Amino acid sequence: MNEDRIEMSQRERDRLKVMVPVLEGRRTQPEASRLLKRCVRQVRRIQRRLEAEGDAGVIHRLRGRPSNRGKGDPLRQRVLSRYRERYLGFGPTLAAEKLTGEGLAVSDETLRNWLLRAKLWERKRQRDKHRSRRDRRECFGELTQADGSEHDWLEGRGPRMVLLVMIDDATSKVVARFYPAETTEGYMDLLRPYLRKHGRVVAMYTDRDSVFVGECPDKKPAKPQFARALEELDIGWIPAGSPQAKGRVERFNGTAQDRLVKELRLAGAATMEQANAVLDAIFLPWFHWHCTVKPVSGNNAHRPLHPSMNLSAILSIQQKRRVSNDYTIRLDNQAYQLLKPALPGERRGWVIVEKRADGSMQIRFKQTYLAYHQIGPADRAGLCPAPRSLSLGRTPAGGHKKEGQAQATARPSAVRPALGRSGRTPAEPCPLKGKQSLPQSPTPRPRPGQAWMRNFRLRGSPPKKADILILAK
Repeated sequence: MNEDRIEMSQRERDRLKVMVPVLEGRRTQPEASRLLKRCVRQVRRIQRRLEAEGDAGVIHRLRGRPSNRGKGDPLRQRVLSRYRERYLGFGPTLAAEKLTGEGLAVSDETLRNWLLRAKLWERKRQRDKHRSRRDRRECFGELTQADGSEHDWLEGRGPRMVLLVMIDDATSKVVARFYPAETTEGYMDLLRPYLRKHGRVVAMYTDRDSVFVGECPDKKPAKPQFARALEELDIGWIPAGSPQAKGRVERFNGTAQDRLVKELRLAGAATMEQANAVLDAIFLPWFHWHCTVKPVSGNNAHRPLHPSMNLSAILSIQQKRRVSNDYTIRLDNQAYQLLKPALPGERRGWVIVEKRADGSMQIRFKQTYLAYHQIGPADRAGLCPAPRSLSLGRTPAGGHKKEGQAQATARPSAVRPALGRSGRTPAEPCPLKGKQSLPQSPTPRPRPGQAWMRNFRLRGSPPKKADILILAK
């Protein structure tokens, strides 16, 4: 009874189910080849085996037999014996290298399977690193997480925006606002009202965006503007190594991308101003009512602003410029004249130019703000005169004039513009009156027959008969 039973794998059963209609003539061989993902030649081979052997024709020929590529049992015994003798505790990869050097060639995977079956090696699984949730800080204002969330907040009804967020780690209280992009000016604008309302936090926890850290830390680049502002405010900065590290602000971004988008859709917001109004009136009050927690400690870790801290100056874009000998500086292709009085060390010294949020600009030398005015076009001409060749051919600002007194005196009388030149080369001399071109002077040549030419002949000119005679003498 047991001899009539055939053991098959699921793949072999599926192949037999496809091939039975082929044997009965209800399915073609090309159709069976598509179902089995084999070529027609292989289908014909399987069909011939089924016709000769019956259902056992689909069983693999090597079932119950050792592999043709398998190592013999004598080699396995020699390898295991040598491993116990000398390489006990070695990993399969290192042990396979050492055994191959001794003439016992075996692959590391084969040796691993032999060692596992002989219980000489235990499999070491690579487990994920365990991450535990960090406890909240105890005091309000002890740590603030900041991040920017770029998303299609208006769902195509308006411009693309970025939501800048500052969330307290102890209470989850949030300060957020929409901006065109994640920029230094945006973070400064978000931080300014927070500092005036609560004071200075102890530390900020952010990612490694270029707003907070330079792009090449090894080369010591210039400190970003926001990092410089945090240093002047005595606010610490903690960089996050992964998005999961600042999970509190990341979870807020996920909540905002779900609920805030729908609130903006219901309100029909299509501009940034309307989106900020919905954010302040609907979403943030809901979040503060349902998602904030009570801190562990009732103490407030915020520190007040020192009277010496000028918030408008600190939260500004600052650039260093050197003062020239005539007490002027250059910035954005503009010249600025520093006014009296002249302070000691100001000439050839460094000043700080502050571009503030209200659009104004202040120039500070050490701790003193200097008076200045922008140099206009008339003053700039005296500051850096253009070369004579660059000023040729320019039309006066008063408009076109006829060829006469004014225009004749405006152009130099001895030179003309250099045609086809860049303007940095000297101008060409003007031809004589009534002439179209300059006279071409002949190339000066020495008279033949001179004593010094007896042993010398001019390059590039064939010898003349008189020269030949002189040389012959």
